[in-house]
Amino acid sequence: MSGQPAQPVIDTHVFVRDGDKILFSQRGGPYGHGRWHMPSGKLDEGEPLAVGAARELREETSLVVDPAHLRLVQVVHHRQSEDVGRIGFFFETTKWDGQPVNQEPEKCLALQWFTIHDLPNDIIEYPEAGLLGYLSESDPLVEHGWQ
Repeated sequence: MSGQPAQPVIDTHVFVRDGDKILFSQRGGPYGHGRWHMPSGKLDEGEPLAVGAARELREETSLVVDPAHLRLVQVVHHRQSEDVGRIGFFFETTKWDGQPVNQEPEKCLALQWFTIHDLPNDIIEYPEAGLLGYLSESDPLVEHGWQ
């Protein structure tokens, strides 16, 4: 232990929920290429969490959500590597304006709705930890990749 304060990357993820369906994004970039996750991104310096989550959702999908309509439902402390930690804040929204449109085709292959009973089998592990914690309504904190 170095005694230095941790400087994790802070991520926001949004579960866009329409009844029993959740909107997923299929990765097009090198990390997790072809695999699924939910709309997400890094928090900008000086940006409140819910504002950052709403911004990322709009940038990726064109969906507009009032940050006040985002409900924090899960936190994942993820160890990406020995040197990099991430803290993911997972929000749920059931109210938004617009229809999902892939705004970042260079990073995203597809946007698709899946039911909670028929989820894709190739979800990236880090967001999957948040999804499973959210769906199980268990402990709101998951520590992933630390063993």
